[in-house]
Amino acid sequence: MMNFKVLRLKEVMDSYNKKVIIFGINDFAELAHYYLSNDSCFEVVAFCVTDDYFVPNNSFCSLPIENFDTIESKYPIEKYSFFAPMSPTLMNRAREKIFKAIKLKGYNLISYVSSKAIIFDTKIGENSFVLENNIIQPFVVIGDNVILWSGNHIGHHSIVKDHVMFTSQVVLSGHCIVEKYSVFGVNCTIRDGINIAEGTFVGMAACITKNTEAWSMYVGNPAIKSLKSTLDLK
Repeated sequence: MMNFKVLRLKEVMDSYNKKVIIFGINDFAELAHYYLSNDSCFEVVAFCVTDDYFVPNNSFCSLPIENFDTIESKYPIEKYSFFAPMSPTLMNRAREKIFKAIKLKGYNLISYVSSKAIIFDTKIGENSFVLENNIIQPFVVIGDNVILWSGNHIGHHSIVKDHVMFTSQVVLSGHCIVEKYSVFGVNCTIRDGINIAEGTFVGMAACITKNTEAWSMYVGNPAIKSLKSTLDLK
């Protein structure tokens, strides 16, 4: 059953324009189209790419592909919203760049929260993509531009800041703080009360028992810091 905070999120989404443009034409965009079409109140009307990738008269998922650089001339901000569910390229900084470009044009960015997710007393920001079987416990804060792929556990009183990605089956215990640009690999575990520093990459099946350092990669159980900086990841 939905609770008070989830209903508040629904009310915010209901105030947005229901016709949505999706940024991108990759797997994430195709999945976003599927989820929005089958499990939301929104209608996807077009996809878009930047001028470097734009080819006139192309389509994706049987919808037109538009030029993002001139999108507002055809899709005015008063009538359309945006969704940009991009991959974590450059530790989510590529997605951040597009998020900010859309905001600069003046569009609202919707968030998608699966009807099959379990969400309690939670605040969720703009352009977040929360898929099925996520469990988000009470008093969690999820920032802007966050992706929670399927089946994660986000523990009570935790804070997940902007431009973060969880893959699947991640366990984030209670009272954790996740700083911007972090990425979590499949099946990793973070003990309670941990601070995940900006730009941390937690490798697949890693177990984090201590606070991490900024722009660092952690692998193993218990996890150890890799010599490779995440600033070098593509």
